[in-house]
Amino acid sequence: MGEEVAQQEFSRADRTRHREKVRRNLDVFARMLREAAFDTDDPMTGLEMELNLIDDAGDPALKNAEVLEAIADPDFQTELGQFNIEINLAPAKLREGGLSTFEASLRRSLNDAEEKAAKVGAHQVMIGILPTLADGHMNLSSLSSNPRYKLLSEQILAARGEDITISISGRERLTTSADSIVPEAACTSTQFHVQTSPDQFAAYWNAAQAVAGVQLAVGSNSPYLLGKELWRETRIPLFEQATDTRSEELKAQGVRPRVWFGERWITSVFDLFEENVRYFPALLPVTDEEDPLEVLESGRTPALHELKLHNGTIYRWNRPVYDIADGRPHLRVENRLLAAGPTVADTIANAALWFGLVRYLAESERPLWSQMSFSAAEENFHVAAQMGVDAQVYWPGIGQVRATELVLRRLLPMAQAGLDAWGVPAEESDRYLGIIEQRCQTEASGAGWFVDRVHERRGEDRYDALRATLLDYRERMHSNEPVHTWD
Repeated sequence: MGEEVAQQEFSRADRTRHREKVRRNLDVFARMLREAAFDTDDPMTGLEMELNLIDDAGDPALKNAEVLEAIADPDFQTELGQFNIEINLAPAKLREGGLSTFEASLRRSLNDAEEKAAKVGAHQVMIGILPTLADGHMNLSSLSSNPRYKLLSEQILAARGEDITISISGRERLTTSADSIVPEAACTSTQFHVQTSPDQFAAYWNAAQAVAGVQLAVGSNSPYLLGKELWRETRIPLFEQATDTRSEELKAQGVRPRVWFGERWITSVFDLFEENVRYFPALLPVTDEEDPLEVLESGRTPALHELKLHNGTIYRWNRPVYDIADGRPHLRVENRLLAAGPTVADTIANAALWFGLVRYLAESERPLWSQMSFSAAEENFHVAAQMGVDAQVYWPGIGQVRATELVLRRLLPMAQAGLDAWGVPAEESDRYLGIIEQRCQTEASGAGWFVDRVHERRGEDRYDALRATLLDYRERMHSNEPVHTWD
């Protein structure tokens, strides 16, 4: 969820000083892009996963502090809601069996954590939105104890000037409001990271934006919120609304949202950080003592604390990341738009598709984004979130096409070529892309499976049906048999 921030109040002078420091950071970052030696020799990939917690009955378990104490593993961290935790895997190189390494380490860690969490009455579930969340969970008491979360909630509500309104129309309609950002906690995700050079960053980010709709179509896994069947990936509209600092008047004026697909293809990573500074006021104006220019001119690497903290409160679906490892700066594209699950195997298959596609498209002689408008990519993104495997998307040279057909006809060979370029062993790419292929052929998804099972329980109380289906889902999740094999 970001860096630790202590509970505090901010004065007008704090905000002025912070703005000046962020701009100073941006100037130093621009100079670093021209002069500094970024770590690009042997790119790493990474994976983070946010998980939900339930009790034996399938209801949310607000026990993340107890669970983390029981797990006692630094790879597991707190998240926004008391019914969330997060696991961060060690970075890996794809050419060294990184995909299999991710799967094995994730299964090992989750199995160990599940055994320990069960002793305090909680169980982990890999699903985008916990289907059994109810109105009673959407209040400030459900926030984790980390002061950052309460502070962030206060700042978003203060900037907005009114309660947060959630209004989503899908197969059913949901309208509700909240006096905190707890609805954001309902949105758990999997994040894929790919390290890239400054010169290649724009191509990788543009590629990630271009395939975002396809990712959602074949990986949707969040069909229910507060008892209502909404979008196949309901996390998308929920997250867009749950962290919106704009009043209705500001929306009408065209002020940009903090959860943002973006509005254009980029030519440099600097474009994204510059947009952050130009368009978005700071939510957490915490100012560090570091003088980034002095650090840079002394031959060291500046942390750029303020620029990083500000970037962490602007929720792009594909986010730029500046970081330091072993004293050297590096850049990553962080892909944040997919839910976890339904199984570890499905999650790694989603990763293989993404890593393969962005590598292939980023290195293509004729960039896809030169043939496709940015608005078409954004339209694909929202249509796929709403419709899942039934989505029709636009693709250059084809026009409108069913997303699953596009993957089968065009994108799987591209992903295969991209994984080959990464040096992924053939048995790995065959296994994981084979899962995507079978998912598309059978038009299966976590969201579709869950909805079908709930529909089979028509006549039951909705929450009873959701609990029973969630417990069935959790059992199948532990089998690690991909969702297309579920009956």
